Amino acid sequence: MQVNLYDILRAEITDRKIPLSLGKTCPVKCAFCYEKDHSYRNTVDTPMTTQEHWEFILTEIQKYPTRKDEYWVLGGNEYMEWTDLPLHPRAMDWIEEFLETTDKNLTMFTVGYVQPDRIHRLAEKFPGRIDLELSVITFGHYRTKLMPKGPTPKQVLEILDGPAVTSANFYSFGPGTMSEDAKTISRINQNCHLWMGCLTPLRYIDPQTTALMRQGKRWLASEARKVYNLDLPNKMMIHTESDITAFLNRNKILKTFDACELGKKDTVVMAGNVYKILSMFRRGRARFLYVPNQTLGGDSNCTTLLTFSDVGRRLSGETRVFLPKVIMERPSDEQLDIAGESFDQFKARFPRCQFRVLPKINSALSNKKLYEKGFLRNYVEGYLDHPLSKKFEAMPLPN
Repeated sequence: MQVNLYDILRAEITDRKIPLSLGKTCPVKCAFCYEKDHSYRNTVDTPMTTQEHWEFILTEIQKYPTRKDEYWVLGGNEYMEWTDLPLHPRAMDWIEEFLETTDKNLTMFTVGYVQPDRIHRLAEKFPGRIDLELSVITFGHYRTKLMPKGPTPKQVLEILDGPAVTSANFYSFGPGTMSEDAKTISRINQNCHLWMGCLTPLRYIDPQTTALMRQGKRWLASEARKVYNLDLPNKMMIHTESDITAFLNRNKILKTFDACELGKKDTVVMAGNVYKILSMFRRGRARFLYVPNQTLGGDSNCTTLLTFSDVGRRLSGETRVFLPKVIMERPSDEQLDIAGESFDQFKARFPRCQFRVLPKINSALSNKKLYEKGFLRNYVEGYLDHPLSKKFEAMPLPN
């Protein structure tokens, strides 16, 4: 069936996206990119955005009312492939036109392909309306391996040296990586948020990059303590793997679970991060059906990223199963998982099982708690220094 391009653009716009396209796979080809393989979901090959396409996109966006504190994201990623869109030769012209002709805010992501002088001028001209999230990744010697076609450190430093960047993300890859990058970035820009942490390897990441990501996780604690002890003036956030996020949010997880009022014989689906929390603090309160993130594979261990196929693989004759709503909240449709399967399609595959949704366990809750507990201080003081964290880490998952 032929897909109408304008229908795809409208669908992305509905999700508050600005769906520009490079018309091809992202040329940067970062080794760590989570878009290297999106075979788990259907995407549409869209042509490079033309002036005619842009005029349609802008006209459609202008029909939407402006909401306070809402940001439109540059790029479509529900039905389209995610690419580094500042590489489009007209991207900066259209960004400026978007800011001039609407009163809406803009979020954009790049590894450093915006023109430094121009993005700084736009940030000064439209104060507070551009959220530029710069993927620094690392300035260290692993940069060439991870980003063989990435911009030079000089280019990235020029983007940091000005008012445009709101947050810079970079990661632990071993001793003297994340901590050194934190000092470098803060020395140049004391106003942007430092967003650090570790990268989670998925099934399609090559073995060498996977090993480097896992090395970074092993060194994350010591690197985080170094940054914490630097007491930098920037706001410091950290992205850890989902187990640690779950531990930091354990009280809210337990409160939400208790509010579901499940019986001891009720079967409830969850990934490993929540399974470990409930097994530690609510053992025997229900039947916890641990579901691995097999669709994404690798080290992923998060309930938000489960698919119906993941759940289906673990069912073994159950007649009633409770599902967290978060599994079926793909932004374009609340009844789809991240792979695009609908809840009705899934239920039809298991006609003898009754599925019930737990509405309290939803994306709004998980996203809120991710950022609420995402400060470096929470990780060091609330996890590394907590007497139960080692016991939590050692907890096994079922086969």
